[in-house]
Amino acid sequence: MLAILGFLTVLVLLLVIMSKKMSPVTALIIIPLIFGIIGGFGLELSKFILEGVKSIAATGTMFIFAILFFGILTDAGTFQPVIDKILEKVGKDPIKIAIGTALLAMFVHLDGSGAVTFLITVPAMLPLYDALGMRRATLATIVALGAGIMNVLPWGGPTLRAATSLKVPVTELFNPILFPLIVGILFVLVIAFYLGKQEKNRLGNIELTNIQENNKEKVKISKNLFLINMLTIFITIAFLISGKASPTVIFMIMFSISLIINFPDVKKQKEVIDAHAKEALMMASILFAAGAFIGIMQKSGMITAMSDFLVASIPIGLGKYIAIITGVLSMPASLLFDPDSFYFGILPILSDTAAQFNISALAVGRAAILGQMTTGFPVSPLTGSTFLLIGLTGVELGEHQKKTIPYAFLATMVMLIVAILTGALYR
Repeated sequence: MLAILGFLTVLVLLLVIMSKKMSPVTALIIIPLIFGIIGGFGLELSKFILEGVKSIAATGTMFIFAILFFGILTDAGTFQPVIDKILEKVGKDPIKIAIGTALLAMFVHLDGSGAVTFLITVPAMLPLYDALGMRRATLATIVALGAGIMNVLPWGGPTLRAATSLKVPVTELFNPILFPLIVGILFVLVIAFYLGKQEKNRLGNIELTNIQENNKEKVKISKNLFLINMLTIFITIAFLISGKASPTVIFMIMFSISLIINFPDVKKQKEVIDAHAKEALMMASILFAAGAFIGIMQKSGMITAMSDFLVASIPIGLGKYIAIITGVLSMPASLLFDPDSFYFGILPILSDTAAQFNISALAVGRAAILGQMTTGFPVSPLTGSTFLLIGLTGVELGEHQKKTIPYAFLATMVMLIVAILTGALYR
């Protein structure tokens, strides 16, 4: 009975979110509540929800301050000199332009926002592509790959969701796949080189002509403040990777320091925080709503019942490969499941099932974030940022998917192989 209720809960959750009948926030609360009542848990559901919310409180807080931290640095103009330098260095060589595009997308995506990455990178690079006659589909593909690969970072949405779903520190989930991620980043640069070379061969000898300057007013930053902000970023990332301090505490402290340094005026501080409050609140509300879902599913025993059912259904020979299977299917799963549905609905079942075969839940989580809404998010029709990307580049969705999906899937496979070789999926 519990297993049936559990599967129905997940199924209905997926349907209402994917069909846009309910927002993820309300669906994550209402759907498990309804099936919990049907299951006869009554007032116990209140305790379940509270336990679930408590379990993800640190992650939700971390995400709020991570958004504010990077938002402040962006508003202060910290990233503009880097953007300008990349544009200066790429010149008129399609290969350099392609690699520069990837580097710029990766750098801008440090804030974890696909929309921001596309809004900064595409307008900056599009005039170069148009002036040289380079295909806009190439621009869309490279930007998508750069943003996708960086979405694996600890403060990226998928990694945060996975850590929340599995109720583990984000560094414990992420650190073992740091090396696979580095290899993935290098692989994306190789793809950018290849696509740039394709464009160069297609175009032959070209001249840079009539490039329209972006009229958007640039925020200027002093050299000293730039160096201080970059040092702040490096210190933050170093502490996050080291695991010597809580990511929540790190971002809270660094946010406060950056706000005071960049915007000493209290009135301006309020304006800057207000500018990023909407995005921070939206993601935090989803995470806390997910806590309600997780609490009901776990404390009611539905997750355990579902995993027991799956264990009985999976052949013994395949069970030990569940992490690898998850990794292979993770990028294509981005086309079927939005991140909330996958990480809060599917991943708990997969991880619990893996535990029955003595496979670490962390291994399944790591395999999932190598592709599901990381390399897969910029091609998924379930994410608004995908349509922002194709809208800015003027490329049709079908054309973008046809060109980008094979490379995105290949990037996931490269990281998955490295993760297997380094043992990241076995601990």
